[in-house]
Amino acid sequence: MSHPVDVHVGKKLKQIRILRGMTQTDVADGLNISFQQVQKYELGRNRISASKLFELARILNVPPAYFFDGLEGTGPDKAPRMDDEAAKVAAMLTRIKDTKLRNHIRSFISEVAATHSA
Repeated sequence: MSHPVDVHVGKKLKQIRILRGMTQTDVADGLNISFQQVQKYELGRNRISASKLFELARILNVPPAYFFDGLEGTGPDKAPRMDDEAAKVAAMLTRIKDTKLRNHIRSFISEVAATHSA
């Protein structure tokens, strides 16, 4: 049975990996492990050692504490959880270099969300 903290850390790993536009293989290559091991990390089936977590933070350009944000009693992570589809959209949006176009798309998404949430 996976520990809830390992599951949480794995979800955070998957979320930031997708946001960075990286594959499991990209991450695995940076850690010198198999992509299957990254899959196990993301599912919380295998624990990530402190040294691997530190390396993941470097590879993904986040502070090590990022992986623990949102756990009970930690950080100001009150935002709703981002699912895989939202992470993919966010990753695509960050690749648009035209600031004006990116702002228009963000405004459009905001208006659609406001219309459909009411």
